[in-house]
Amino acid sequence: MSTPWHGSDELELVVDLPAHDAAAELDRGLTLLREVAQGTRPATLRLYRPSSTVAFGQRDARLPGYDRAREASLAHGFQPLIRRAGGRAAAYHSGCIVVDHVEPARDGVAGTRRRFAAFGDFFAGVLTGIGADAGVGEVPGEYCAGEFSVHGRRDRVPTLKLVGTAQRVVAGAWLFSSVLVVERSASLRSVLTEVYAALDIPWRPATAGAVEDLVPGVGVDDVEAALLAAYRTAVQLRTSESSGVP
Repeated sequence: MSTPWHGSDELELVVDLPAHDAAAELDRGLTLLREVAQGTRPATLRLYRPSSTVAFGQRDARLPGYDRAREASLAHGFQPLIRRAGGRAAAYHSGCIVVDHVEPARDGVAGTRRRFAAFGDFFAGVLTGIGADAGVGEVPGEYCAGEFSVHGRRDRVPTLKLVGTAQRVVAGAWLFSSVLVVERSASLRSVLTEVYAALDIPWRPATAGAVEDLVPGVGVDDVEAALLAAYRTAVQLRTSESSGVP
């Protein structure tokens, strides 16, 4: 086995049931990070289908239009939160999969860029395996822009942002968090259009897509199964008794 991100060859798998509490879902990842850093939990892979959330970057919260952006989020049924990792506003809901990959590390900062590249390639490979033409790199005008965004291509042209990634590093561990957008991109475009207008951040709404926009009929279950299969080619997954994973 190989680990593209140069990490542990065994992960404890936790698949959380829907909590219907966006703040608790976000905090859970930070709790896992602390536990891994303290040595009370092994390297962990957590998957969950999130509540409707707009996760703002800390820079967003300092902009004059932040209050209007929060109100727009709520009006669309998305809970506004401020995340501790970097980036700008990102929206997600139960048609997405959030992947929190947490590992111990003596110096988590040193591998930051390498992890962005490795996980970008990994997730692009997962989506390619289910029929999407996926690659790594920023789509011009995308929301929450990132060098290692995973995009979908039409006619070989990067068109849709499909996966956004972020990291948080503490003494003793790192958390790599990814959002795979699988279904219902229209509602994400709607809320992000109003949020980014309030924040006065230019972007192209057409870049907010989902895997099903490229592979009609694919669903969250399909992508989750492909994701776990890909992980199992790289690491041993030890299933948590409480995860409910078959």
